[in-house]
Amino acid sequence: MKANFLFLLFVFLSWQVQSQEYPKCILPGDYPDPSILRDGKDYYMTHSPFYYAPGFLIWHSQDLEHWEPVCRAMTEWQGSAMAPDLVKYGERYYIYYPAAGTNWVIWADRIQGPWNEPVDLKVGGIDPGHIVDKDGNRFLYVSEGKVVPLSKDGLSVSGEVTKVYDGWPIPKHWVTEGMYLESPKLFFHDGYYYLVSAEGGTAGPATSHMIVMARSKSVLGPWENSPFNPLVHTYSANDNWWSKGHGTLVDDVNGNWWVVYHAYANGYHTLGRQTLVEPIEWTSDGWCRTAEKPKSRLDNLSDIKHGIKLSDDFAGPELGMQWTFWKEYAPKALKFDKNTLWLDAKGKTPADGRLLLVTAEDKNYETQVDMQTGKGNKAGLVLYYNEQAYAGLVSDGKVFTVYRHADKPVEVPNTVGRNFSVKIKNQGNHVSVWVSKDRKDWTAIAEDIDVSGMHHNVYKGFYALRIGLVSMGKGKAGFSHFRYKNAVPQEKDMSAYLMVFHKDETHGLYMAISRDGYSFTALNGGEPVLAGDTIASQRGIRDPYIYRGPDGAFYLAMTDLHVFAKRDGYRDTEWERDGKLYGWGNNKGLVLMKSWDLIHWNRANIRFDKLTAGLSEIGCAWAPEICFDEQKGKLMIYYTMRFRNERNKLYYVYVNDDFNQIESLPQLLYEYPDENISAIDGDITQVGDRYHLFYVAHDGTPGIKQAVSDRINGGYRYDSKWYDFEPKACEAPTVWKRIGEEKWVLMYDVYSVTPHNFGFTETTDFVTFKNLGRFNDGVMKSTNFNAPKHGAVIHLTADEADRLELYWKENGRKFVPSRDNVMIK
Repeated sequence: MKANFLFLLFVFLSWQVQSQEYPKCILPGDYPDPSILRDGKDYYMTHSPFYYAPGFLIWHSQDLEHWEPVCRAMTEWQGSAMAPDLVKYGERYYIYYPAAGTNWVIWADRIQGPWNEPVDLKVGGIDPGHIVDKDGNRFLYVSEGKVVPLSKDGLSVSGEVTKVYDGWPIPKHWVTEGMYLESPKLFFHDGYYYLVSAEGGTAGPATSHMIVMARSKSVLGPWENSPFNPLVHTYSANDNWWSKGHGTLVDDVNGNWWVVYHAYANGYHTLGRQTLVEPIEWTSDGWCRTAEKPKSRLDNLSDIKHGIKLSDDFAGPELGMQWTFWKEYAPKALKFDKNTLWLDAKGKTPADGRLLLVTAEDKNYETQVDMQTGKGNKAGLVLYYNEQAYAGLVSDGKVFTVYRHADKPVEVPNTVGRNFSVKIKNQGNHVSVWVSKDRKDWTAIAEDIDVSGMHHNVYKGFYALRIGLVSMGKGKAGFSHFRYKNAVPQEKDMSAYLMVFHKDETHGLYMAISRDGYSFTALNGGEPVLAGDTIASQRGIRDPYIYRGPDGAFYLAMTDLHVFAKRDGYRDTEWERDGKLYGWGNNKGLVLMKSWDLIHWNRANIRFDKLTAGLSEIGCAWAPEICFDEQKGKLMIYYTMRFRNERNKLYYVYVNDDFNQIESLPQLLYEYPDENISAIDGDITQVGDRYHLFYVAHDGTPGIKQAVSDRINGGYRYDSKWYDFEPKACEAPTVWKRIGEEKWVLMYDVYSVTPHNFGFTETTDFVTFKNLGRFNDGVMKSTNFNAPKHGAVIHLTADEADRLELYWKENGRKFVPSRDNVMIK
């Protein structure tokens, strides 16, 4: 009775996590303060350039999702230009923007330009917003709810600045940077003027920024605040997007309405504020709020290719639109010759050198360039935020100077000369720098450079950590073959397999490599690569599962449980709690680990009973696995759980990108249709638009069954068929794909034989399966280990497999990491 009560309490306390398509990122990378307009069937958008010149890159779309660059509207200006308002009035296009303590306007008769030189409006405030009333009078709103009339041509002010709006009162208990009423964007709809503003501060806390709305019958007010305020806001640090705000509303050709705004990706302030879109719905009383989806979708009406090409062969004769200078516009410093860009030098360090910058778009990327340094010249490839924050490498042909930070240069001998290639890998703000003579054999010059703090919350400025070519000293430097790519490997890049498993003898983590997917060899001479008694609360791990996330990082989840802890002297009792009340192998948590290279790991120990009082009486948390919910945009852990000694079911939770914090309460993923039978050890594989859940049914002799759904986090349909070929009990199903083939291997743990072994079957359709036997009793081989338990397999690139094998060849030993910093090194 008590257990049932606690289960009901748990259900009451939990919530249903809804899948969602929006907000959707339409321009990844540093594209802040978006201003968008619709011109017939065409949509145009621009963003803040700050000190990046040329500025105001204008984008074009016909479906609000695919955006291609059109032009850069402005080459030179004073100060830091930001928060534009792109508008069309009559047959002319305008960009209003603040810089150098005043507001300016540029204009063009064609969106492609040419755009005229900036005109100083001689009015203070920031973030201008243009509006025209029903009589054709033009006004410019600025920050703090102020407005000033404009001349008929919109190129000068024609009256005094007045304050007409106080903003929406932010609740006192909300965590923000302050009021900061700014970003007024105005439009007329169904008899009302609508004023869309930003409040709360642009960065700082995750919950700082927001979009609020007010309306009036007059362009000058009085303004009535929306009862649905804020229209857009980050309510929790668990949100995928932080500091959501600074929005513009736009309607599409089908009558749908949208809000376009910026936000920081959670944990990636270094990428800057990215451009997002969400659908809007209007209420019957004339207000609007965000919607789950638009009423109708826009077809892609043209052959617009999304994004901007960052790689460059420097064919000339002009600089590509992906490039900007920093705090200058110096086209005369460039010369193109035979697919080489020659860049005149200035300054002595990257802080005052001549820079060409491009906007990184990915959490995990790789960039490289070939360089030639001239006499007295230093050249390099860097990641640049501002004069106080950058990292990378420069060389004069004799010495490599590595910057782990702006104030931390380290010199390394240059053995390759004046002509060389540099490559930077940025994996989740962990940077490595490599050099090569021929672009084939690369040498790591610096690794594990932490750039996670190079962003606005530390150094101000509202910039992003951009990729930079730098030329310093005298003369000029030559750059060629610049390349940028998302560094998350795809199946075509894979050529090896990594298996993880545990053993009852040690309760540690083991790894094995295979080059063909049939024969596996354990690393570290068959010894554990991680000792369970140093990373788990119960001094042992079981059921390891490894997963490569969409960011390219490796995620490892394990059961925190030692089933022989009393035998091995770690516990005085058989189980942590009374087995009569809490069942066999009762435990409360998991061990979560994340790595970018399979060698250096960060660790978190998760206790489910600490999440909420409703989970205090769980009987177990076993066999975690990991997947990525594309609709939610979150990593998802699913696992076996029961309350006290009741039957086991499969549950799921969402987890943050750092893989050290659970972000939702457990939800039921799947339960066996017979209420007396347990389901454990779930494994989900997506094939097309279907999700295949293999699990263990304790329906008589335990074995493997399958359930299928069209969504990842529920709706799995029961299938009575058994999918293993074992006459006795087995468990721990896991599915992995053969590289380059439409074949999947279903592997499971045959724990009912001595010694324990893995069994294997193979399928092409998830209906019929071919029995491959067990390790060393069929086509699958284990060369230097036996008795593996509860395994999982992922793909590796050749480089990843080579590096892992080399590491353990050079450092092979029974490894015992420290408790505070798990690092295989």
